[in-house]
Amino acid sequence: MEHRQLPVPEGLEGSRVDAALAKMLGFSRTFASEVIQAGGVTIDGVTAGKSDRLSAGSLLEVSWASKQPPRIEPVELPELGIIYDDEDIVVVDKPVGVAAHPSVGWTGPTVLGALAGAGYTIATSGAQERAGIVHRLDVGTSGLMVVAKSEQAYSHLKRAFKERTVDKIYHAVVQGHPDPFAGTIDAPIGRHPGSEWKFAVVRDGKASVTHYETLEAFPYATLLEIQLETGRTHQIRVHMAAQRHPCVGDSMYGADPTLSAKLGLERQWLHAMRLGFVHPATEEYVSFESTYPADLQHALDVLENA
Repeated sequence: MEHRQLPVPEGLEGSRVDAALAKMLGFSRTFASEVIQAGGVTIDGVTAGKSDRLSAGSLLEVSWASKQPPRIEPVELPELGIIYDDEDIVVVDKPVGVAAHPSVGWTGPTVLGALAGAGYTIATSGAQERAGIVHRLDVGTSGLMVVAKSEQAYSHLKRAFKERTVDKIYHAVVQGHPDPFAGTIDAPIGRHPGSEWKFAVVRDGKASVTHYETLEAFPYATLLEIQLETGRTHQIRVHMAAQRHPCVGDSMYGADPTLSAKLGLERQWLHAMRLGFVHPATEEYVSFESTYPADLQHALDVLENA
């Protein structure tokens, strides 16, 4: 059992306990919630709830059982497309149903596991279970990801994503017709107040900016090209749902199940289409492009023929 006593700094005044633990101790929000629910956190001697708010100067005491990080299990995954590979980076086309890296509770395949199974050596920088990962895609989102193979590439790409110099272009089919047909959504995103697994536009969330433009309009839906300025978890899904135009097939964020069934979709219509950045070794700009996987192309065909 590990134990820490931590005075709450002024910068965390008003923060939720689970969010503060994530920042102060490097816990995931899920693990922080588990520790709190187990009664492992007190504030000035009083057992805390995960949504309790902190006051600067209070004494936070945390006790938890150490957990081994999830292991990277090598797997054969021929569906994982290798778009580009050199000594520093590998760019992959991630299929739906594959996580970027291992995590507590996930038992399916991962990008890192597939690369390990294919004999790739990845950078060791970062947490053990996320080594080499500089950005992620949701399990239910397909498309392009870059993984660092060298330590130099990891540092360079992490900085590039943080400084927002990476071009991240997605295609999404959303319900209805956004008005205007092109625009920018600038709305902060944070944890959904009523769900552990969802995110939402909330007043005290992190700054989040999404640019979109219409590529094609259908009777019940619209194909959008989306450029992310920031990279929050579920950002496109949350922003489009907040505009009452959720991604088609995205049941978590309010998509119409009847339309999803008509299009044969079992996940959100969202694909990481293009990825561009300055190569960490050559310092030249490189850009990569994907194509729609079969399930998304089928849904698009049905819409076009409606």
